[in-house]
Amino acid sequence: MAEAPAAERTRTNAGPGRLLIAVYLLFAIAATSRAGLQIATKFDEAPVAYLLSALAAVIYIVAAVGLARAGTAGRRIALACCTVELAGVVGVGAFSLARPELFPDETVWSGFGSGYGYIPLVLPVLGLLWLWHTRRTPS
Repeated sequence: MAEAPAAERTRTNAGPGRLLIAVYLLFAIAATSRAGLQIATKFDEAPVAYLLSALAAVIYIVAAVGLARAGTAGRRIALACCTVELAGVVGVGAFSLARPELFPDETVWSGFGSGYGYIPLVLPVLGLLWLWHTRRTPS
């Protein structure tokens, strides 16, 4: 099986990258919708949780754009987003289990993304692996 040309291999928006972008967009829509509804209807019940969900939504949107741009700037944006996302889901996940009373309602990242089938935990890992896989290698 022939290896893809180097230029094609470094594009983050080609091949499996398209599926990754689609999942990021799906999660951006889901997190934005959920956070928007929660902030609009019951913000006073769990403001931190709802703002964390809104933050996750913004990160998903920006990560999708970064992956779709496929250039150096897009790659840097996606790398920053995936790194912050992974730190967020691990940090908020651990904190929400250690201090559940501080999270009266779930966020996208609480319980390591358990409310979303743990995809919020897996998604940044896949994003980082894809960025690593598509990195430029010396010729």
